[in-house]
Amino acid sequence: MQAIILAGGLGTRLRPLVNDVPKSMAVVGGRPFIEHLLLQLQRNEFQNVVICAGHRAEQLDTLGDGAQFGLTLQRSTENQPLGTAGAIKLAEPLLSGDRWLVMNGDSFFDIPIQALVDRHQSVHAHATIALVGVDDASRYGSVELDEDGAVRSFVEKGTTHGAALINAGLYVLERAVLDMIPDGSAVSLEREVLPTLIGRGLYGAEFDGFFIDIGVPADYERAQHSPALGGRAPEA
Repeated sequence: MQAIILAGGLGTRLRPLVNDVPKSMAVVGGRPFIEHLLLQLQRNEFQNVVICAGHRAEQLDTLGDGAQFGLTLQRSTENQPLGTAGAIKLAEPLLSGDRWLVMNGDSFFDIPIQALVDRHQSVHAHATIALVGVDDASRYGSVELDEDGAVRSFVEKGTTHGAALINAGLYVLERAVLDMIPDGSAVSLEREVLPTLIGRGLYGAEFDGFFIDIGVPADYERAQHSPALGGRAPEA
């Protein structure tokens, strides 16, 4: 199975901590954040990765062909912002098979990825979202499930308060989802594609594991102290 990393984020909320680099290339634990994702994929026995790039895409050239990570890397570069789903659609000529793992390039969720794939296959899903429980979901929005794990609804960020399940930025998608995305259009996977799949094969799978989204300065700084990302825990 191929993996797709969505690495076109601007990182505007991280400025001035991150200037003139794609958000996925922000340094965490002494290396660009995207390298942590590549190493996670290698540990989970993936071999082929497609990186969907946009802003400052040339800076991803430092990753080379992926050999240093035990992977084969290919890159799809958008000339104008296409959103998360539009970026995946643009990469279609590089995709093989009928099922893919998709990772947000600005979040890390330390889980056994095969368990997510197994859950996806066991319910014959069109799309499965990895979910993590957080104490305060107001920044993220939340995901509500039926008893069988089917997604019942998405609750917008700012309207959910307290503990809830959130989208951890890790998905398994079938080709049927890719076929829903129009060519050359700016389309959001999270806001426009996945909600249309409610009741039509969209599932969530909850996992325990270290999760972080580096999209805001506080969490970017917290990531620097995470042993899972090569950092040192702050001294007591």
